[in-house]
Amino acid sequence: MEYALSNDSISIKVSTAGGSFTSIEAGGREYLWQGDPAVWSGQAPVCFPICGGLRDGSAMTFAGHHVKLARHGFARKQEWKLLSQGENELAMCLASEDNAALLSDYPYPFKLVARYTLEGDAVRVSYEVTNEGTEDMPFFIGGHPGFRVPWAEGEEFEDYTLVFSQRCQPDRIGTVAGPLLSGRVERFPLEAGRFLPLRHSLFENRVIILQNMAKEVTLQSQISGCVVTVSYPQMPYLGIWHTPKTDAPFVCIEPWTSLPGRENMIEDFSRKSDLIQLAPGRRFEITWSITI
Repeated sequence: MEYALSNDSISIKVSTAGGSFTSIEAGGREYLWQGDPAVWSGQAPVCFPICGGLRDGSAMTFAGHHVKLARHGFARKQEWKLLSQGENELAMCLASEDNAALLSDYPYPFKLVARYTLEGDAVRVSYEVTNEGTEDMPFFIGGHPGFRVPWAEGEEFEDYTLVFSQRCQPDRIGTVAGPLLSGRVERFPLEAGRFLPLRHSLFENRVIILQNMAKEVTLQSQISGCVVTVSYPQMPYLGIWHTPKTDAPFVCIEPWTSLPGRENMIEDFSRKSDLIQLAPGRRFEITWSITI
């Protein structure tokens, strides 16, 4: 079921199927990718409790548990519940107490709330994770919004540029299929330290995962001048992706808290430096935003 919010600047729709966006409109224009299954059926999945993949059928160990998780976790494939809706905010909830089957592959009782708040021409996205079990709970979380490119008739994919909010020298984290980490890290130069012109060949070798980058990036049309800005002040990693080796008319801008598993080992969560480990009864919250 879909729920809608709107103000004078922006309108969104969020579905209980996956708990995330199905539409982001402004000025009569749809900016969110509409999920063509011939290219990519997703739109803006919530990545939980992992971002990316894990080796050997997505298996890993932690504190004696064997955990099996598909790429980007299970939250994106679940039916969520509407928790609340007001004039400018709605909240979706996914909780293990409502679906005990989730504990068979991820044995950590949890409650996950995705809160969407309209603020002028922006939508703020807040993820709230509560550990409802008796053990420390390991997890990653992240966003994965896909944006239509191009937005207007007469424009091409190559007419768009990603513009970082300030000069930076990001590093690209090497990946193989999955995505899994290859162990390689290399400098990812931007034009003038800020600009990444889009071209389909950027994605011939899978996702671009960056670290040490500015914490805000704008997707901008060089023809119409329209922009979408994604801000992620608390997120240390950024994924940029579209379906590899295609002319897919979209690009995903993905703020993540943590990195995928490594290609050469089954992960032990206790060894991951970027792991979020939440104590029993505690709540974790992180926020990012989209501005049109």
